[in-house]
Amino acid sequence: MPRQTRVGVRIGLTMTNVRERSTTQRSRQQRLAAQGDSTSSLELTTDVLIIGGGPAATWAAIAAREAGADVVLVDKGYCGTSGVAAAAGIGHWMVPPEARPAAVEQRAEQARQLADSRWQLRVLDETWRRLPKLVEWRYPFAIDRHGEPVLVTGSGPEYLRTMRRQVKRSGSCILDHHPALELLTHDGVVVGAAGIQRKTGVPWTIHAGAVVLATGGCTWKSNSLGPHVDTGDGQLMAAEVGARLSSMEFSNYWGMVPAGTSMDKNGLYMFATYTRADGTPLVGNLMVDRPLLARHLLDGPVYAQLDRVPDDMVDDVRGRMVNWRQTFDKLGIDPLTQRFEIELLNEGTVRGTGGLQVRDDSCGVGIPGLYAAGDVAARDRIVGAATGAGAPNAAWAVSSGTWSGRAAAHFARRERRRPSGTPAGRGGLRPSRTGAHPGLWHELLDAVQAELLPLEKNALRTEEILTGSLRVLDEVWVAVRDQLREPDAELLRGREVAAMTAMGRWAYRSALARPESRGMHYRADYPEEDPGQRHRLLSGGLDEVWVRVDPEPVDTGNLEILESAS
Repeated sequence: MPRQTRVGVRIGLTMTNVRERSTTQRSRQQRLAAQGDSTSSLELTTDVLIIGGGPAATWAAIAAREAGADVVLVDKGYCGTSGVAAAAGIGHWMVPPEARPAAVEQRAEQARQLADSRWQLRVLDETWRRLPKLVEWRYPFAIDRHGEPVLVTGSGPEYLRTMRRQVKRSGSCILDHHPALELLTHDGVVVGAAGIQRKTGVPWTIHAGAVVLATGGCTWKSNSLGPHVDTGDGQLMAAEVGARLSSMEFSNYWGMVPAGTSMDKNGLYMFATYTRADGTPLVGNLMVDRPLLARHLLDGPVYAQLDRVPDDMVDDVRGRMVNWRQTFDKLGIDPLTQRFEIELLNEGTVRGTGGLQVRDDSCGVGIPGLYAAGDVAARDRIVGAATGAGAPNAAWAVSSGTWSGRAAAHFARRERRRPSGTPAGRGGLRPSRTGAHPGLWHELLDAVQAELLPLEKNALRTEEILTGSLRVLDEVWVAVRDQLREPDAELLRGREVAAMTAMGRWAYRSALARPESRGMHYRADYPEEDPGQRHRLLSGGLDEVWVRVDPEPVDTGNLEILESAS
């Protein structure tokens, strides 16, 4: 029989209590974590289960502990090192109260009238209040001339190292390399999740009073920097229990990289000159106009050179972003004085905005006991049709993680029962027919990527292209549903393919339902923005995908309201 353990040590979260945590308590946490290496199945019970390991997941875990809940966090990789943020230089949308009306007004144009001012102000306020906690948690901020910390988390690895350390100090249990495969439900309530231990291949089950999904977005394994683990797992798990998605047409942000690399940090390309192989200049703002850049790339190689960097910024550019600089060192190129070939990689919903629709201020997704935080959720309420890359996404991780963790803790403490629950997973886990052959996931992954990753299909969309791709993706889904079930050693791979297929179908059916060009969604057959389509699109379903207009009106607010709110 699998063992069942009650997880969590209820302790105060003051620094004094953390320092005074007993050796017995520390040993208990170590024993719980060590159970992940067991060769027998693992069964635990907790108040709140966090699925994910990036900023949103860690903020959620800390918030749940602050609210008095026992917490287990499970991550597909190693919490604090896998995912997008671990490879990034992270800046937050951090705006003082008096400057927020202007900040929101500026975002309105970029959002193409699809962002909500109330949600933007909530995110700004929560981030402003929560981020200074990192000082207490000993993030090594720079110090200004007045001796005060400069609240800029420039190093993703250091930021996540700090967050992981605080999650453990707060008394949560972290289980690394424990990917979740499916949710558990009881009478319509999410009551836990099940997965496998990557090191051993044996299963785990965690019964919980509430679950927070913080599994990230989906890039369809495009080889962009960091998100190889971001395959839409959380979105699929939530959809299987009835959750819906929002703004999935805004799922095709294209990151610019030196050809043959994954280095998709794009900010410095504003100082670039773009040319053909023969040196012919390319006209247009290719840093912003990705459809135009895509057309140029389809016509032949494109080169960039950062030759317009202001003199007073040269030293800063050469010194910032260590891994960005190292990429060019390995290529033997000085990007400020030499041309280099570029290409575009699909960053999907990581730098796109589509994801699970949050239905209320707690980041609930409309299913009792289930919450979403970070990139697994749609960020359309704060960035609309634009990318949330960088500061907005980072602020969303802080705020949505805090709200969801806190709400999950309160829900779990109200609902004291911890029933076993029924597994909800289907695609890639429980095929409807027999006769699956090992390795099928390779073939299906190739088929999905062939529809989602090419520029000519996903950057320059048309009705004909979208319809053709959907025929292929629908056929792949039938194979996923009917045949896909890999041996235990590759069970995760099959499940990832199921999630990527579902994400592709939601994205393309939403794109087909928006016959206009708005934000990152570009329709070559409808190249203009249509004022009559200032609405969001909801989507969902598995065997039968549906798309419909969100009946909730977009609340852009006005300057007077914003000023009074600030």
